[in-house]
Amino acid sequence: MTNRRNFLRNASLLAAGGLLAGKAESISAAVPQTSGASCAAGCGSSKVIGLQIYSLAQELHANVPVGLKRIKEMGYTTLELAGYNKDGNINKTPMADFKRMCDDNGLLITSTHVNPPTREYTSSNKAETMDFWKKAADDHAKIGVKYLIQPGQPATRSTEEMARVGEFFNGAGEIAKAAGLKFGYHNHAGEFAWVQPGGKEAQSDRRRFGKDAKGLEVIYDLMLKNTDPSLVFFELDVYWAVMGQADPVDYMRRYNDRIRVLHIKDRAVLGQSGMMNFEMIFNTAYYAIGAFDYFVELEGIRNMTQFEGVKGCADYLLKMPFVR
Repeated sequence: MTNRRNFLRNASLLAAGGLLAGKAESISAAVPQTSGASCAAGCGSSKVIGLQIYSLAQELHANVPVGLKRIKEMGYTTLELAGYNKDGNINKTPMADFKRMCDDNGLLITSTHVNPPTREYTSSNKAETMDFWKKAADDHAKIGVKYLIQPGQPATRSTEEMARVGEFFNGAGEIAKAAGLKFGYHNHAGEFAWVQPGGKEAQSDRRRFGKDAKGLEVIYDLMLKNTDPSLVFFELDVYWAVMGQADPVDYMRRYNDRIRVLHIKDRAVLGQSGMMNFEMIFNTAYYAIGAFDYFVELEGIRNMTQFEGVKGCADYLLKMPFVR
């Protein structure tokens, strides 16, 4: 039986040799240099590198102006927000103030992650959910955000439930479009599980449905199928796709008209796990998608601060010749 480790070793996007052997502490080792490549003075100065500020959830808000200055000095140019709340703040900072501090530091806010108040979509809470999206869209339109993205997976236990998810996503897309924004969805690993008509639970292994299973489909594929391309785009998190036993390179090739934004992520600091072939990911994105935005997201670091980890990610991208 093919297990997760074998999948990761054999998937087309993985680096030659698969997962690095050794302890998890190796994740926090120094960022490796590019073999045979050098970085001249000013390397990466023209690169547009985005950061999802969730990566600094524990540290940025202690001193936002100083933190934003550090982000800019690392080489980041664009931000994706996290922490929006019903009071119109980013964490505890009013959105207008956060925008002003970003402007002062030469950082452009282009995207935001926002979750609706419930993950259970029903006919009885649709109006409430759409009212939430209207306020969120209006608040973010005021600060010039381009993308309004939902990062949390709604209830997705059957193909019937997936039809309702598509309906809600399309509704959010209409609201975002009216406010001058684009609505998108960000995946984790669970979206690559399977569902069936009348199902009660998604399964990561389709064999668990039994021999008589019919109509099995992948949740992520149904999200694509059940949404209007003019209203809903997708932000593909390449790391979580791999964790869901899917190939992000294949998805970019097949759905290049729907996937417009990427989350560039590794097990921790970019390039240190040995399991993500970012060169193939970037080259495929440039070829298949064309113009796209991407944001670094950092999770699961050890033996370093969040700021140190975020800097390690920027250093990696600035050094890599395949990042334009």
